[in-house]
Amino acid sequence: MEKTAKREMIGFEGKVLLDTLRRLQRRGATENLLKLILKTHPADLAWVCRSLPPADRKKIFEIIANTDLVADFFSELDDAIIVELAEDLTPVFLADVISKMAPDDAADLLEVIPNALASDVRTHMERDDRDELEELLKYDPETAGGIMSPDFMYLDENLTVEEAISKVQKRSEDKEMVFYLYITHGDGHLTGVLSLRELLLHPMHRQLKNIMNPRVISVTTDMDQGEVAHIVSQYNLLAIPVVDATFKLIGIVTVDDVIDVIREEATEDFFQMAGAGKDNEILLKPLHQKIILRAPWLFASWIGGITAMFIINGFQHELQKVLALASFIPIIAGMGGNIATQSSTIVVRGMATGRVNMPQFFHIVGRETLVGIVLGVMFGLLLGLMATFRYATPTYLGVVVGISVCSVMIMAASLGTIIPMLLKRFHIDAAIATGPFITTSIDVLGISLYFSVAKYMLKI
Repeated sequence: MEKTAKREMIGFEGKVLLDTLRRLQRRGATENLLKLILKTHPADLAWVCRSLPPADRKKIFEIIANTDLVADFFSELDDAIIVELAEDLTPVFLADVISKMAPDDAADLLEVIPNALASDVRTHMERDDRDELEELLKYDPETAGGIMSPDFMYLDENLTVEEAISKVQKRSEDKEMVFYLYITHGDGHLTGVLSLRELLLHPMHRQLKNIMNPRVISVTTDMDQGEVAHIVSQYNLLAIPVVDATFKLIGIVTVDDVIDVIREEATEDFFQMAGAGKDNEILLKPLHQKIILRAPWLFASWIGGITAMFIINGFQHELQKVLALASFIPIIAGMGGNIATQSSTIVVRGMATGRVNMPQFFHIVGRETLVGIVLGVMFGLLLGLMATFRYATPTYLGVVVGISVCSVMIMAASLGTIIPMLLKRFHIDAAIATGPFITTSIDVLGISLYFSVAKYMLKI
């Protein structure tokens, strides 16, 4: 997708822009507001709108809607804001905006808005634009087919360098990432790739099939967007071709879309690890939707807490005899939960970047267990010594606390590594293994282990 040449504002400059737009909007200085908007990058305008309350957002958009920036502005917006603004727009206006957007961004917009409105918009689009978008919309939005662009430069392998240069000059204006020239034969089947620089360096009479690189890296339409992003980052590509089952070239995924995918996938993982669902735009959701998204995760923690309560009640007799045992429950549960979260986060991130794979299962688990042993012994000794000096009786309280902390940390590090990898093995999103799930289970197991050790060693 082509971006405007305006310089992007970040940090302090972005805040100044936000304050200026707010002040001009409150004063009703429409003419000055328009001048400022025309000088601003669409990405910065989208950032401003994200920071404004809905009423002010709509007033600013009324001005943007009358400029040539509106298509690029929509390409930068969050889905929730697009839906909010689209409520007041006519299908004719949206059809005009979509016609000016990159096809992949236009398809994303149609995916986001309500189905009834999207259907009306299609009826007002030019036939060629509609057919192109419907071809993109048939793919899952989180696959290579769903994020690809159909505007790419391809050349037949039998063309000479001179003929190829002429075609590039004539057809490259509306194409994406013309640094890569994809070479095809027959009915558009991908056979190789050639950089624009390489094309210009060869004699004019040479045929493309004799100078192209036949070892072209490509992806299929049904490949998950996360895997596409991994391939692009692994091979340092600016774009990657997308082919169908017959190896026919049908689109390309560019690096700007890959950056969006990486950010989206990372955000989802972080939210899931924190037990806040996986919706990237949760901050923009209404209050009741935020509650609905987060309640199930908190309910899991609540269940774990109730379970731990019953376990502690089950050892009430032991607690009455040695009241000091209660003092160490928070630190034992906390140390276990923290090291489990660390291990699971490292593993989940490693799987997301391709650095951790199932064939490495025993190696990864062994390594994290060793970390748990070293840290467990270290903190077990520290806590055991502190318990010994703090409490004179019972005699072996320090030993009990030290062994418990060490055992819980070893167990937590192992489980924090094993659970995400097992979930991955059974094709379940590994990110859900972290957060409340891990910490709650470790709390329950850790407290059980702590009281069991105390009961055995203190003979209570």
